[in-house]
Amino acid sequence: MNAKKTIRKILFVAVWLCIGGGMLTLLLAAISNKKKGECSDYIITLKGPESNFFITEKDVEGLLMNTNMGLIRGQAIAGFNLNELEQMLEKNTWISKAELYFDNKDILHVTVIEKEPVARIFSTEGNSFYIDYEGKKMPLSDKLSARVPVFTGFPEKKMLSSKDSTLLKEVRLTAQYIISNPFWMSQVAQIDITAGRKFEMVPVVGNHLVKLGDGENIPAKFNRLMVFYRQVLSTTGFDKYKLIDVQYKGQVVASKYAGDPKVDSVQLRKNVEKLLRQSVETAADSTIRALPPVVKLEKYSATANMGLPGKEAVNLERQPNPNPSLEEPNPSAPKSADGQAVKPPVKYRNKPKTEKRGETVNKEETKKPKAMMHRKPVEEDNRGYN
Repeated sequence: MNAKKTIRKILFVAVWLCIGGGMLTLLLAAISNKKKGECSDYIITLKGPESNFFITEKDVEGLLMNTNMGLIRGQAIAGFNLNELEQMLEKNTWISKAELYFDNKDILHVTVIEKEPVARIFSTEGNSFYIDYEGKKMPLSDKLSARVPVFTGFPEKKMLSSKDSTLLKEVRLTAQYIISNPFWMSQVAQIDITAGRKFEMVPVVGNHLVKLGDGENIPAKFNRLMVFYRQVLSTTGFDKYKLIDVQYKGQVVASKYAGDPKVDSVQLRKNVEKLLRQSVETAADSTIRALPPVVKLEKYSATANMGLPGKEAVNLERQPNPNPSLEEPNPSAPKSADGQAVKPPVKYRNKPKTEKRGETVNKEETKKPKAMMHRKPVEEDNRGYN
């Protein structure tokens, strides 16, 4: 029994050895035949964001032809070093990853994954470039302009320091969050980098500036800004506040002034002190003259006090007629012999003369009219009476 089991094991191992050897022989033969074969065709596949490619199939084809020094079709498969070709393609500024392989029909498949820009940066010197998801710089393209968030005021340096690298990372993270949110992608016009390496967002809708601070906790800051938009600006309007500060945790500070609120308050205090000082100086150098109050007389009042010291009440029941010639006849006035009333003498008002001590000023002078009827003496009218 033991001999039969041993023979079976030996036969089982021998069969599997034969099968493995045959498969290995076929594989080596296939490899040798493929090396001896020629490239029948090639297929280039581009993968990128939203089908907006900064590199075309012709560009990739040109890179492969320059490496192989000639056409791709018809060349021996043994002449293609696929690893070197992949590394060569990935060195291109627009290519993130490349994969090459031959199929059973000797067709070369080239798959290129294009780099995706996430932000466009303008330096302090006016130069501009893109950065991708890894924070690597990308040049501008004449074929296409990427619709990405814009950052201005980045330091212009040939070699980035550790602070610059940190700032570039914050730019990348902020841009990625904006791209992932359609609302902020439409609302953010640009983000300015201040001298203190802080972010200030300029919106598309609204005449205000949003202070974001540094690049930390960007999602939380934009969430606070969204709450402020919904609860406040949706009712007051997007132009009421000039400055919105969301860089502090758990709060939103809004101001109607575009400058720094602290600076504005200091300047306001200085302006108020200046005005107070000017008013005190003006009061010290000026003489205040008080005029007597104007007393409005009632139309139908019998008497009215002028409100002046030393002045008595003035009788307003009958005012003198400004035109003596139109004055109504007085029944008690003297009459002439024919029974007609004798007109009183006309009084003319002259300008007051200056008083002198011991003298009386004649304020009015009486003149008789030219036409007057003479009456008889009183003695003649009263003859026979004692």
